Amino acid sequence: MIDVAIVGAGPVGLAAAIACKRAGLSYVVLEKGCVVNAIFEYPTYMTFFTTAPELEIGNHPMVTGHDKPDRRDALMYYRLVTQREELNVEQYTTVTEIHAAPAGFTLEIEARDGTPGVVEARRVIVATGYYDNPLHLGIPGEDGDNVSHYYTEAHPFMGLNVTVIGAGNSAADAALDLWRGGAKVTMVVRAPELKSTIKYWVRPDLENRIKEGSIAAHFNSRVTEILPDMARIERADGSTFDLPTHFTFALTGYRPDLSFLDGLNLAQQPDECLVLSESYESSVPGLFVVGSAGFAGKTNQVFIENGRHHAIAAVAEIGRQLEHSALIGR
Repeated sequence: MIDVAIVGAGPVGLAAAIACKRAGLSYVVLEKGCVVNAIFEYPTYMTFFTTAPELEIGNHPMVTGHDKPDRRDALMYYRLVTQREELNVEQYTTVTEIHAAPAGFTLEIEARDGTPGVVEARRVIVATGYYDNPLHLGIPGEDGDNVSHYYTEAHPFMGLNVTVIGAGNSAADAALDLWRGGAKVTMVVRAPELKSTIKYWVRPDLENRIKEGSIAAHFNSRVTEILPDMARIERADGSTFDLPTHFTFALTGYRPDLSFLDGLNLAQQPDECLVLSESYESSVPGLFVVGSAGFAGKTNQVFIENGRHHAIAAVAEIGRQLEHSALIGR
């Protein structure tokens, strides 16, 4: 029996681990991928919206050679913090289910080779984020080899017809990068215009590329089927046409996947955000949900910058609870 099991080794989960270590709490971080797996899955040359100090955890400074850190800076930083703090992280270990137990919680886990196991903890912190669970379109062909919900880089698509589905930051960044990499880019957007939340320096760039015809865009339209050599598009008036396409990026957003908590019946708000206390404790006593994992309806409002503070607040409350329990037991 350990004090705290932390699910997820992203920046917020690592911040929780550091807080546990400094509070003298025994802990383990269980991560189904690699350390900061979501950042690893980001586009290869992605630059963060924020500055380095806003991404720091554990008072470890992030040093970069430019104003805003990029994906490589972040991977190196969080990897070094994990090593220097000697954090107890179990990579490639999936939490399949969590059960309430008399003394806390039982976590069913599965190693990379499929070997099952169990972890018992007095408290649980869920810090799984949302980037590993894309919103699916639910259309024929979406699971084909020529479709991806994640964008990496433009190089393999030079000279090819590429369709980008979506109108947010991910779609905007991908469309511009693909165009600059020599791809023939077409955007398909359900709404009449691009999202207002696109980064302020990216939106005019994309709008100008669309206006001049460098990037094609079909608004008030949706993809209804993806074939090996084309995407079938439906306009708002019900008419359809086939768009020649070698590859499709369906960048339509992401949502937290908390299916491993289904048995606990966590209380939710109408917008799908969890009911959480000021210290991010859920409706199940002893189970805390930090970062964007608990905010399905507000994923555009919770980032590394504020999620790292959730972790500190949760660990502080856990420390108070366990200290109180220890005093009662004496």
